[in-house]
Amino acid sequence: MKSPSTIHNLSSSVVHKALSCILMLSLTIGCVLLLAGCHGRRGSDPFVLPENFDTSRSYEITFWAKNDTNKTQTDIYNKAIKDFEALYPNIHVNIRLYTDYGRIYNDVITNISTNTTPNVCITYPDHIATYMTGVNTVVPLDELFADARYGLGGSEIRFDSPVLSEIVPKFLEECRIGEDHYAIPYMRSTEACYINKTFVEALGYTVPDVLTWDYIWEVSDAATAKNPDGTFAVNGQNVMIPFIYKSTDNMMIQYLAQKNAGYTTAEGDVLIFNDAAFDFLTEIKKHVENGAFSTFKISSYPANFLNAGQCIFAIDSTAGSTWMGSQAPLSDIAEDMFVDFETVVRTIPQIDPNDPKMISQGPSICIFNKEDPQEVLASWIFAQYMLTNDVQTAYAETEGYVPVTKKAQESAGYVDYLSREGEDNKEYYDIKLKATKLLLENIDNTFVTPVFNGSASVRDAAGQMIENVAKSVRRKETVDDAYMRQLEKDITSLYRLDRLKAGSSGSTANSGAATNSASSADPGDAASDGLPTASKALIIILPVVWILLAAYGIRMFIKKAGKP
Repeated sequence: MKSPSTIHNLSSSVVHKALSCILMLSLTIGCVLLLAGCHGRRGSDPFVLPENFDTSRSYEITFWAKNDTNKTQTDIYNKAIKDFEALYPNIHVNIRLYTDYGRIYNDVITNISTNTTPNVCITYPDHIATYMTGVNTVVPLDELFADARYGLGGSEIRFDSPVLSEIVPKFLEECRIGEDHYAIPYMRSTEACYINKTFVEALGYTVPDVLTWDYIWEVSDAATAKNPDGTFAVNGQNVMIPFIYKSTDNMMIQYLAQKNAGYTTAEGDVLIFNDAAFDFLTEIKKHVENGAFSTFKISSYPANFLNAGQCIFAIDSTAGSTWMGSQAPLSDIAEDMFVDFETVVRTIPQIDPNDPKMISQGPSICIFNKEDPQEVLASWIFAQYMLTNDVQTAYAETEGYVPVTKKAQESAGYVDYLSREGEDNKEYYDIKLKATKLLLENIDNTFVTPVFNGSASVRDAAGQMIENVAKSVRRKETVDDAYMRQLEKDITSLYRLDRLKAGSSGSTANSGAATNSASSADPGDAASDGLPTASKALIIILPVVWILLAAYGIRMFIKKAGKP
C-alpha cells in the first residue's frame, strides 16, 4: 500500500502534467487561431517563382471558363488552347465550360476544401476576395508581372505577350485586392441603353445624345397610354413594358455613384441604406405602379421585349449587344415576332449629363496555388496567352466586349474590324459595334466598386432592394416609409450585411447568403469591435491559462509551507 507522501507526490505529478498539457494545448490553439486570422488579413503569401521552367516534364492544367452557349466563343477557346499547346507541347490544357459565373464560383468554393480547384479560372474580383479566405488559395501576381524572364513580355515567353504598360490601367486596377493584384483582366464591357427610336419619335420625343433619368421616366410613362380597345397606343399590341433593366444591382450601384451617395467603403462598410437609395426606390415604385418599368427577374430578358416591339428602353450589357434590335443576329423569340424599328445605342441614364458615370464590368483570370511551383508557372504562362492579340480580338468580336490591352485595341486587325460597322448583321452587326465604341469612348467615365470578402453580397443586396419594391407594388402591397425601414432589416438579414466588416478585405470570414451571383459560403463570426474571431479567442484563452497556473502555484506553496 502506497504511503500518504507517495500518493501526494503522484497527485502533484498528475496535476502538474495536466496543467502543463492544458497550457501547451491552449497556447497551440491560440497560436493557430491567431495565425489563421492574421493570414486572412494579409492575403496570400508571395509565389516563389522557379529559377527555370522545366520543359522536360509534362503538365496537365485545368481551365474553367464561361460562355453564353455561343459556339463561336467555344471555338475561340479551343483554338487558343490548340495554338498554345503547339508552342508548349509539354503543357496540356483541359477546359471546362460553364453557362454562368455563379456556377464557377460555387464549384471553386466547394473545391477549395479538397484542394481540387482549377489551375486557371475566369471569374470576378468580388469572387476572388472570397476565394482568398483559404490558405494561399489564389496566387498574387505582382512579382510574376515584373519577372524579366517569365513575366509579362518576358524574354522566355514563346509568344508576343503584352508588357504591363500595354494593359489598360483602369482595367488592371480592377484586379487589385488590397495591395496586390490577384487577377489579370480578360474582357471588359459596360451597360448600354438600347432604344426603339421609332417608338420614341412616335410619342413626340427625340433621343438625346445623353439620356437622363427624368427623360427616360417621362417617355416610359407616356408609352403606357392605351387605345379604347385596351391595346397600347404606341405599338397596337396587348403588351408594352416601356423600360426594362437587366441587372438591378448595377442599376442601384450606378445611380448611387451618379448621386455621389454611399455604396460601400474598401474596408467593408455597407452604406447602401441612405436617403438617395430610398428616394430612388420611391421613384421606381411610381413607375412600376403605372406599368412603365420592370426588371429581368420579373419579366425576362429585355431583348425579347425590345425586338418584339414591346419595350422602348432596354438596358443590358454591351456584351449582350448581338441580341438587341430588330435585325439582331441572336434572339430567343420567333422570327415572326420581330418588329421593324430603328435601334440606337446610348449610355445608361445619367443624373448629370456633363459628368457621366457607368460601371466597368467583365471577366478576369486568376491562378490557383498548387504544391508544385512548376505547375503554377505553367498556369501563369497559359493565362498570359489569353492576353495575346489573336485571342483578345477574336473573343471581343463575338459580342460587344472590348480587349483589355491597348496593344490589341490598336492592332491593325481590330481597327479594321471597328471601321466595318454595319457591313452585315453578323460579324459586323452595327448595334454590336456601336456598343463596343460606346465603351471605348467612355473608359475614363467608368468606375468599379470596392472589392472585399463579402462585396458580392452587397452587390446582390443593392439589386434586391429594387426587386423587392417592384414585386411588392405588383402585389398591391403598401410601399411607404415603414416598408422601407422593414426592407432595410430584411435585406440586412438576408445577406448578413451586419456581419461583413470584420470579415472584409480578404479576412478570415466568408460572408453572404446563397444568391444567383453565387455567394453561398457561411459568414464568419464578426466582432462588433472589429477584432477577428481568432484574436478574441486568444484573448479569452490566455487569461484562463494564467489563472489556472496561478492557482496551482498558490496551492503548491501552501502545501510546502505546511510541511513539518
